[in-house]
Amino acid sequence: MTYLPTADHDELRAAVRELAEERIAPRAAEIDEKAEFPWDLKELLAKQDLLGTCFEEKHGGTNLDTIGQSIVAEEIARADATTSLIPIVQKLGALPIMLAGTDEQKDRYFPRLASGEWLAAFGLTEAAAGSDVASNRMRATRDGDGYVLNGSKRFITHGSVANLLTVFALTDPEAGGRKGMSAFIVEADTPGFAAPRVEHKMGIRGSPTAELTFDDVRVPVANRLGEEGEGFKIAMATLDRSRLGIAAQAVGIAQGALDAAIGYAADRQQFGQRVVDFEGIQFMLADMASQTEAARQLTYAAAARVDAQASDLRYWTSSAKLVAGDTAMRVTTDAVQVLGGYGYISEYPVERMMRDAKITQLYEGTQQIQRLIVARQLLQRAGAAKRG
Repeated sequence: MTYLPTADHDELRAAVRELAEERIAPRAAEIDEKAEFPWDLKELLAKQDLLGTCFEEKHGGTNLDTIGQSIVAEEIARADATTSLIPIVQKLGALPIMLAGTDEQKDRYFPRLASGEWLAAFGLTEAAAGSDVASNRMRATRDGDGYVLNGSKRFITHGSVANLLTVFALTDPEAGGRKGMSAFIVEADTPGFAAPRVEHKMGIRGSPTAELTFDDVRVPVANRLGEEGEGFKIAMATLDRSRLGIAAQAVGIAQGALDAAIGYAADRQQFGQRVVDFEGIQFMLADMASQTEAARQLTYAAAARVDAQASDLRYWTSSAKLVAGDTAMRVTTDAVQVLGGYGYISEYPVERMMRDAKITQLYEGTQQIQRLIVARQLLQRAGAAKRG
């Protein structure tokens, strides 16, 4: 399956890289220090049509293929991981509507999301249900022509700044999370909805990660996604696709750290020569570059599977997220080592990049969950081959 970037992809990369280097990178340290959502950069991305890359043109989007969307996330993350989450989470919050929404729901919400007028978020995780999504407890009780939502969500990226959330709740508690969960579109100004707490985090500090509460939040039946009981299936189908954005983010973080390490090692003099001229440093840089490129190519290969709606796309996206997340952590840690003591202080960006990289091993499914998914896909393949 062909997945190599085209000339159009190369042009896209060059344009986004120029924007990121000139407008986003200079803000990255301040965003991290103040832990404030970069509304100015959100507006910048909206004006550049970079929040509508996953939406069709009829809704005001640019309808990039998944490799193109990955390039956008990667190049922004190379400058600042926090800002890269703005387009990534815009797609994450919209994916349940893309997968299970009606034409009316898409026509109602997608133009505002594609333009950047509204931000989206994805409300799945709960305090007692992280990796174990089926243990969700939030309730949605049918009441006439609507549903009443009660409960809470935890660790919701952009939950406190989003205008629209796709939220998952039990409509049939006795059936449990796998068969009794349903999905809903919730507008943030609905009475009873609140985001009372934002987490203080190690990395991606300018991206608010919120606790959400739902106190008799009423949503119309017209805001349900799919049928009752299809929520778990919608959530899993969403994550099968959205985790690719995290793989692209991880690749971008790794590339940013590699670039910083090369620049520093080429300028720094020790023992009468440049640090980059030491063979040990050259070996480190070679490994960092090779690992980053391997993660990038796997991410693009997985993106091609998503666009082809391949039956094994789950295997590819989980593999990409697994490899890219581990690569980001390893490469950023090595970048700090290349810079030595300077790598450990905030005057240089690699310590921020190392802190940011860690989350790519955690959200959208931990690395352990990705390994389980990959292993189960392998067992399914083996079983199919045996039966054949």
